[in-house]
Amino acid sequence: MARRRQHVNPLGLGFESFRGRRPELPAGRPVELEIGCAEAQFLFERAAGDPDRTYVGLEIRHELVDEVNRRAERQHLPVRAVFGHANHHLAELFPPGRLSRVFVNFPDPWFKRRHHKRRLMDEDLARAIHRVLEPGGELLFQSDVWEVALDAMGVLDALDHLLTNRAGPWSFWRAANPYGARSWREQHCEESSLPIWRLLYQKS
Repeated sequence: MARRRQHVNPLGLGFESFRGRRPELPAGRPVELEIGCAEAQFLFERAAGDPDRTYVGLEIRHELVDEVNRRAERQHLPVRAVFGHANHHLAELFPPGRLSRVFVNFPDPWFKRRHHKRRLMDEDLARAIHRVLEPGGELLFQSDVWEVALDAMGVLDALDHLLTNRAGPWSFWRAANPYGARSWREQHCEESSLPIWRLLYQKS
C-alpha cells in the first residue's frame, strides 16, 4: 500500500482558522508529533514498539484524520490524529516544550516552480517546532526529493542557534532512520532502492 498523494493547497484560506480538536496529552507521557501523517503508518509502528508514549498525527485531510482515529481505537494504540495546519496551528495545539520529537516524513514536493511557496518547511514553521520541543528534543525531516531536502536544510541550518544539526553543519544524516518505524513512502523507497535524504536536529 503506497502513501496517498492527494494534493491539498496548504495556502487555502480555510486552513487559517483552527477548526480541529486539541489532542489529550496525559501528564508524564512523552509526546511525539508527525506533521502530515496521512494514514499514520509511521506512528502506528512507533506506538507498537513503544506504547508508553503518546503519538499525535497532524493532517489537513479530514477523511484521513477519521481513518487514523478509527484504526487507533480498533488496535488500542496511543495514536491520535488531529485536523490542523502545521504552519498555522502548532502553538494552539501544544504548549511550549511539550514534545519530545517531531517528524516530517516525505512532505508534498510541489515540483512546479510557481508552487514552491506551498512547500511545508519555512522559517516560521522551524521556529514553531523549536518552541514546542522540549530541551534536547529532536526533529527528523525525510524526503526522497533532493531539492526539497536541500531547501529544508537551508531553512533549518540557518537557525543553528535554535536547532543543532546532529550530522554536522550543512550535512545530511547518513545513517538509517534511527526510530525503528517507516511510513509507507519510506518503505517504498527502500524496497525500490530509491535515495532518501534525512536531516536530524536537536533543540539547542
